[in-house]
Amino acid sequence: MNKTKLLSFAVLALLLLNFGILGFLFFSKDKEGFNGRKMPREIVIDKLHFDKNQTVTYGKMISKHQETIRNIDDSIRTTRNQLYKLLNAETIDSSKRDSLYEKFAGFQKQIETTHFNHFLEIKSICKEAQLDEYKDLTQELSTIFNNRRKPRNE
Repeated sequence: MNKTKLLSFAVLALLLLNFGILGFLFFSKDKEGFNGRKMPREIVIDKLHFDKNQTVTYGKMISKHQETIRNIDDSIRTTRNQLYKLLNAETIDSSKRDSLYEKFAGFQKQIETTHFNHFLEIKSICKEAQLDEYKDLTQELSTIFNNRRKPRNE
């Protein structure tokens, strides 16, 4: 086998491998994240034993919730850029800096309010028999939705 054929074979093999991995990731049921834990959406559905209609309604609620959080995150990014642009000035305008800090606080309040209201919406689609599970779920919210990974030394 000459070098050209060997190189062609290697490129083809790598392409097939890449497409295989992408296909697996795309078509596999996305109930678990890359760290092996269930996605928060699936945890809520499982813990509350949502039926088909509740799951569809919850999916719509998630989309609305994510869009709202995405918009707030965009505003935070814009404000952060404005803050760091102050570093290029000869003297930093402390009133402008403090104003930007206040905007950050407002955005954080919006995020927490959005999350809180999202869970009130979830409660509103629960049936009477699911309210005890909902109460249990609310006790676990901080651990379920904590996106930070454990440090490596734990």
